Parts: sequence; C-alpha cells; structure tokens
Amino acid sequence: MATVLICRRFPRLSRVTTFSTTAKCKAKSGSSKSEEEKEETPEAATTRTESTATIQLLNPLDYRVLYNPSAYARSRATSQQHAARSSGDAFTGLGTTQVGSTSSQAWPAIRKALPKPRSKPLLEQNISASLSAAQTKEEAEKEKSELHDSKEDPRAFQKERPEYRSLSYDKSEPVETLPLEEGDSILHSVATSEDNQSPGTISDHFVKLSRLPVEQHSGLVTDPRFNKLCHCAVKSMGLFSTSDLIRVLKACVRLVVPPTHPLLNACENEFCRRVWDMNLDQVLLVADCWRCLERSVPSYLSILFSYANMHWKDLTLPHFVQLLYIIGEGRRSPADLMQKVESMILKHLDSFALEEVGAICLGLFKSLSGISDHVMRRIADRVSLEMEDMSTYALVNVLKLLRYTRMDHLPLLKELGKVIPARIPTINIQGIMHISLTCSSLHYFDEGIVAAVAMSLPSKVAYCRSKDAAKFLWSFGCLDYEPPNEEEFYSSLIEQMHRKLYEFAKFPEHLLTGLLGLAFVKRFPEELIDYALRDEFIQRTRSSKYELQKDLFTLSKSVEIECPSYQGSRLPPQLSQEITEMVLTFAEQEIYVRPEIVEAASLLESMLGGREYVKSHMILPHTRSSDLEVHLAMDGHPIPFNLKDPVRVKKLKETGVSLTDDLMSQLIKGRSNSQAPVEVDNEARAARQEQGEQGWTPGSGRDGAMLSGGSLAHACLEATPSLRLSRHPQGVKLAIQVSNRNHYCYASKRLLGLHRLKRRQLQQLGYVVVELPFWEWFPLLKRTRLEKLSYLQYKVFDPALLSRAA
Repeated sequence: MATVLICRRFPRLSRVTTFSTTAKCKAKSGSSKSEEEKEETPEAATTRTESTATIQLLNPLDYRVLYNPSAYARSRATSQQHAARSSGDAFTGLGTTQVGSTSSQAWPAIRKALPKPRSKPLLEQNISASLSAAQTKEEAEKEKSELHDSKEDPRAFQKERPEYRSLSYDKSEPVETLPLEEGDSILHSVATSEDNQSPGTISDHFVKLSRLPVEQHSGLVTDPRFNKLCHCAVKSMGLFSTSDLIRVLKACVRLVVPPTHPLLNACENEFCRRVWDMNLDQVLLVADCWRCLERSVPSYLSILFSYANMHWKDLTLPHFVQLLYIIGEGRRSPADLMQKVESMILKHLDSFALEEVGAICLGLFKSLSGISDHVMRRIADRVSLEMEDMSTYALVNVLKLLRYTRMDHLPLLKELGKVIPARIPTINIQGIMHISLTCSSLHYFDEGIVAAVAMSLPSKVAYCRSKDAAKFLWSFGCLDYEPPNEEEFYSSLIEQMHRKLYEFAKFPEHLLTGLLGLAFVKRFPEELIDYALRDEFIQRTRSSKYELQKDLFTLSKSVEIECPSYQGSRLPPQLSQEITEMVLTFAEQEIYVRPEIVEAASLLESMLGGREYVKSHMILPHTRSSDLEVHLAMDGHPIPFNLKDPVRVKKLKETGVSLTDDLMSQLIKGRSNSQAPVEVDNEARAARQEQGEQGWTPGSGRDGAMLSGGSLAHACLEATPSLRLSRHPQGVKLAIQVSNRNHYCYASKRLLGLHRLKRRQLQQLGYVVVELPFWEWFPLLKRTRLEKLSYLQYKVFDPALLSRAA
C-alpha cells in the first residue's frame, strides 16, 4: 500500500481553514506515478528518506487574463451539466504538472520502492489518446466560452435590422479572396508608377488588396510598396470623393492598419473637414470604422454630435441606436443631447429589439451619461416583463445602467432572481461579476443568485482579473453572505488575489476593495494586508484617481481591533491621525447634523440630566458612521463622562403624564382616536411580524412611572428594580446607533457588511450596541416629545443590557 498525502497550502489567514486528503492506492504491476498539482510558491517541506509518503504541493499553471461578456449564452445549462460542473474538482482550470528532477533527488527511497512503469498496450494507448483529445477539445471549448472580443460583442445589436449595414462596418460581409499573384501585380504597378495615379485607381487598389487572404495582411501593411500606395493616397486626399474615401477607410479596417498610421491621420483630418457635406449614414459609418480601428478621434466625435443635434429630426430608430453605441464607445457624453436622447428612448421604447435595449443601456453606462429615474424605470419595466427572452449579455448591460442610476426596481430584481440563477453556469466570469456587483451596489440580497454565483465561481476563478476577484469579495462582504461552500469560495479568490498581486501596483483600488470585502466577513489574509499597508503601496494609492485613504484607514483599524496577533505593516500614525481628522471634519458637517441624530441626542441629554451624560461622536471613525455614547453604572444610573465642555445638569419640567400600558400601546400600534397613526414601512412591519419581533414593548413594572423632569432617570430605575441585581464597578458603555435604510439590505432587516463589522468591533471593545432602528425611530420623529422620551427610556434602560454586560 502506498499512501499519497496531498497538502493544500492557503495564504496565511487570521481565520484559517486548511484540509488534507489521504488516498490509499494499491501497488499494481507497472503502476504509473500519479500527477499532482503544485502551488505557485510552495513552502519548503521537511523530508526524511525513510518516509513512505510523497508530499506534493499544488501549483496552478500560469494562465491568461480573459475578458468575455460574449460568453453570456442565451441557452440555459441543463441540470445534468450544472451537476457535472459542480461535482468537478474544486480547482478546475488549474493545470497539472509532474514532479520534476528535484523530487527524484528528494525521494530516492520511494523511487526504488515503486515498480518500473511498463509500456501500455496499443488499445490502451489509443483510448488514452482519444480521451486526451476529447479533454483538450473540452478545455478549448471552455476557454473559448471565456474569451471576449471587446470590439465585436457590443455590436450584436447590429444584426437585428438590415438598416445597420449602411451605418456600420459589416465584418460578416462576404468578400471574394484576391489571388496572391494579382495582389503582387498591384503592388508592382504601384512601385513602378509615378505618383500620379487617380483617386479612383488608388481606392480600387486599397479595396482589392484588402481582399488578400487574412494571413497576408500583416506582411502587406509593412511592405514598402504598400507604404508608397498610402503616400499616394495622402497626397491625393483632397481629391477623393467621399464614397471613395470611405472605401479606403473600410479597406484599412479589413487590413487592420495600426491606429497611428499616417494614412489614418490624413483620413481623420479630411473627414473632419467634410462632415457637414456628408449624409447621416456616412457620418455614422465613418465613426464606426474609427471604432473598429480602435483609433481615438475626439475631434471627429465632437463634430458628429453637433451634426446629430442639428439633424435630430432625421434620426430613425437604427440611427439613434448606432449613435448611442458610438457615444458609449467614445466614452463621451454630449450634455446638449441628453434631453433629446431621453425623449427618443421613450418614443421608441416599445419598438426596440431587446438587444437594442441592451446596447442603449451600455452606451449610456460607458459614457457615464445621466438619465432620469423616469426613463430608467420605464426601461426596467419592459425588461422585467421580457427578461426570459433577453440574452444575458443584453441583460447585464441593463444591470450596469441600473447600478449606475441607483435604481431599486423591485419587479426587475425579483424577476432576476427567477431567471438568472439557472444561467449562471453558462455565463463567463465578467458577466457573473457584474450581476453580483449590481446586487451589492443596490443592497439587494437574493440568496438564489448569490448561492449560484458562489457554486460556479471556483471553477472559473482562473479567468478572474484582479478587478473581478476584488468585486466578488466586495459584493459578498457587502451583503454579509457566506455561501455553503464558503471555504472553497473564499480560498479560491484569495489565492487569485495572490496570483494577481502584480496588477495591484497599477490598480491599488482593487486590492483594498477585496480586502475590505473580506474584513466585512471577518477574514484577514495577513500577507495581502501586510502588502497593502507597506509604505510603497500607500504611495501608489496617492496617485490613484480614487480616494483610497479612507479605505486604508478602515482596513488598518479593523486589523488592529480584530487581529491583535498581527505583526505585519501598519498605517503610519501620522497618516492615521490625518485621516481621522478628515473623517471627523466630514462627520461634523454631514453626519452629526442629521435631524434624526440631533433629535435623539437632544432628548437623551434631557432624559439623562445633561450634555455630560451623552456624547454624539464616532466611536470608531474608520467605520464612517456616528454613535451616541452613554455610560451606565451597574445599578442603572447614568454616569457623567463627557466632561470636555461641562454643562450644568438640566432639569425637565413636570408634565404630570403617567407612563401607562395604554400610552405604550398607542406608541406601538398608533392612536385609536382621530389622530393619524404612525406611518411605518409596510414591508418592514410585515418582516417584523414574520420574525416574531415586537419592536419595543413596555415592562410590567413601569405602570404609573412619572415623566417628571430631572427625576426621569430615577423614575425609570424605580420602575425597573431588576437593573440593580447585577452590580459591577465597571458599569456598561452603550453605543446607541441611529440607523437608516442605507445600513440594511433593500426591503429587509439584513445588516450590510460594513455595519455588521462596526457592531462586531464595538462589542470587542466592550460596548453594548443599542439600535434605534429606522422603522421605529423615523416614524416617531413626527410624534410628541413625550412619546419619543418614553421610547428612548425603554431602549436605554432595558434590563437585558446590563445583564448582558455582566
């Protein structure tokens, strides 16, 4: 019996999960050495020659970064296909290699113990070859499904109508191949002729040469005779008719002429001069050719947008969709056109093909064009009704714009939860990323979607760019979701982050995005954190177009609180102090002044006896939200602690109102008389009833308690003797959270990852978290002062708080 121990090393985590597999194999006559994966940077293994076990570390092969929205197939994977993918090796896509010469020296005893391999019978060799070929074909198909042509995939809508043939370069247009001899003859005539050929002849030469076999194109473009033809074209540029000049440009597209070629410089200048003399079809066709050539032409686009603005009434539906495609690919948003764009979308919305709807959304998204909520909602209305018939690529483009406009369109999101999980296995990694990111950006949690993503991702993780891996981690962390295969899911993404470490030098924001997503779910890969907090990486963040200092601050402070044994790099104290001051300044201007927080702070001061008993501040500045801090002794009495600006204890006047069960019932359920009831969110109320939560209810010992000025706190204590049962000199520190809808997933009471992290860290620092949930506190803001005080009294002097602290 030979025992093979396969060890899997994961990047160093504060929350570590490892596993090993031991497989017993019978020693057969002529058995071959098993091939195992090695890790890219394996740790050195301690070896002994007398050992009978071979230890091999997994080592994924290098791979290419592949970007492939075109793999968003319309077809659904069958349940059998999905099961086959899910039951496969967790590390599918990582290549396998045999142990090399180093292993032969490290394990001499084992090599002698193993029998010599025998040659395979011919039939067995043929079967192996067939299986290998089938496997190679399957891998090629999978790789093809993950490939993306960034020029062709967004152009799928152009197949919807024949009108697009005159507005765009049609790559599928049949072309009769030119014999090599004829091509050589043309080049010879160009080389031997003087520079006096007519524009028509020159354009004919370009068209014919573009019909040469594709494998000849690269050599042709560098041929001196072709360069002479280009020189002739440049000299005669002003003499070309517009149609001949367009033929030359289309030939350049087919020949894949480099975008910086001098001929294209001359063509661009000439087309900019002629735009106003061209028709709309020609103007859009030329713009499309520039896109196919991947040439940036901002001057031409500016003139095109002005032309379109003047001829807006002449735009047909295909003209309009093609124009939006050009706007998106040019990454430019002409402000003076946007109002007309919205009107045109509404005019033709029911006539657009679904692929055209996706193209419109992609164009608006890429150009960062603002769009009104009304128009976005109309688009979402149509998509939600026809989602089943929509290609996944077009649907993902709609989701991108939905995410950009922050539109919480519940019918579309619910339909997404029905349609998209079955498609997930057939969608490429970038499409899946955009679906996940849309859900997290809109704070929409659908377990069916995220679970399907989690199950499909490990086998596709090798195709993740650094951005993709980071967005997946952020999305799942933001929604505070740990899937059933959480260890496989998170380990595969963390490993991919390690492999893509070199990309973070150029895109530092992706590393911080991924690490924060991990921190939300209490995962801290220390090697990556150490890299992110080094001085050289911090310097790179300063040159980023994004504000990353707050992310560094959140990461560093979270590690400080939750990873006390961490020994790696840390944020410099001076920088940490600067960011703290910046965050606090922002809070004073934007957060502390919010009405719901101001009202709660003021009422707590009145209830407890003064400003020294309440402090409105950020206990944890790195979590970017405020708290109302209150200290209570173990007998329940408030303790003054905010003594920086001592204020004399204030007394409330006697009101003479008794806090009875009837009053508390009115606070919870609303008045039965003519006064309007509290308006509470219907969905929140339904969710609370389903979970059996009753919000806040009066204690039985509070009947008859008087809300009498400064004695209010004492009255509370008199009515709740259980608060004095557990005495402890340390007392209890309350962190009162005035929450709002943005702290929770959409239409639910599922706390988002950042706020889950905050409450977890407050508890680690010894605070007891008390929440004033928005579904209770916001409606009360419209009620009387007495009702709000009664509510706060119940929240602060809850006997369960002190028993928990004890």
